[in-house]
Amino acid sequence: MIEIKGLVAGYGGLDILRGVDLSVDRGGITCIVGPNGAGKSTVLKAVSGILRPTAGSVRIDGTDLTGRDPEAVLRAGVAQVPQRNGLFTRLTVRQNVLMGAYVIRKRRRLIESRYDALAETFPILAARPGALAGTLSGGQRRMVEFARALMLEPAVVLLDEPTLGLDPASLAIIGDSVRAMIAAGTTILMVEQNVRFGLSIATHAMVLTAGTVALSGTAAEIAAHPRLMDLFFGDAGHAGTR
Repeated sequence: MIEIKGLVAGYGGLDILRGVDLSVDRGGITCIVGPNGAGKSTVLKAVSGILRPTAGSVRIDGTDLTGRDPEAVLRAGVAQVPQRNGLFTRLTVRQNVLMGAYVIRKRRRLIESRYDALAETFPILAARPGALAGTLSGGQRRMVEFARALMLEPAVVLLDEPTLGLDPASLAIIGDSVRAMIAAGTTILMVEQNVRFGLSIATHAMVLTAGTVALSGTAAEIAAHPRLMDLFFGDAGHAGTR
């Protein structure tokens, strides 16, 4: 589904990613975890076209999308939910969701049918379509962001730290929403700072440290790996768990 090989990317001439290889299977959730500054979000930016790699390749279903602009990547079936502040707070729930359909904005019947279908998955769309996005809770905002990303029925959704800043009650909402996307046939590549949440919901995972892949495998394998704590915190962090 997604094949990333030898990916090198960064900012201002400084490489953050240093030869990242990653394979994402269709219909699953692959979660990237790692310490702060490891380059997790940079991977998503390189896939979505926000950041142009300096080396390596990104392929979706065999199509080379390396260095393509964000609209071209979106048209190829890849949507991204940003880390935070993704909604227009002075627009309504419905208006925010419909903005995700701008590529097909002239196909009104199709847009309406997709909104109605998404409202069955994300209840906030039916319950409060006229509510201003700025009045929603953190979990509700995330549901609206997910729905907006799905308006074009993308094959792949990139989630950048979907639980950032959320309370425990909202975590359950996010978990249910992510599972609903998978049930609908969407493939998810997710970056998550909440390691416990990320590994509990993912099917596969990788640990990124200093711009390179330190571990990869099933989420269960990564969660149980004896080096996991060392990769995040070093020997002191590991010793503290004994």
